[in-house]
Amino acid sequence: MSDSGQSTGVDEQRALDEVPAEPVSQTEQEQLRAVTDYSSKDKDRLSMEVKVNAPFRTYYDGRAFSLTAENRTGPFDVLPKHHNFMSLLSPCELIIRTVNKGDQHIKIAGGLLHVKADKVIVFLDV
Repeated sequence: MSDSGQSTGVDEQRALDEVPAEPVSQTEQEQLRAVTDYSSKDKDRLSMEVKVNAPFRTYYDGRAFSLTAENRTGPFDVLPKHHNFMSLLSPCELIIRTVNKGDQHIKIAGGLLHVKADKVIVFLDV
């Protein structure tokens, strides 16, 4: 390989060929990075169980990397390994960054959120 930087080694070329097309938005870039980082065998360790229930409907039940909600003090995120936590939720849009289904958006009029041992339960319409 010459010092001019014009020649590319085999390993460098392979790395260049394996780069996926750039996602369009910053959100897509973050999702791609999260999927890449968490698609390993450790994805269950880096995710949490999330259930969003109303009295007669289940809105979401599955694994997620994070949940974004809002209470009287403002927006907040719940991530894996979060401390035990309870909060009344203000009207907002819940954003659940799921392991398999992308982002799930649920508009709510209020509710109760409970976090304990990597399990998040949201009760709506209570």
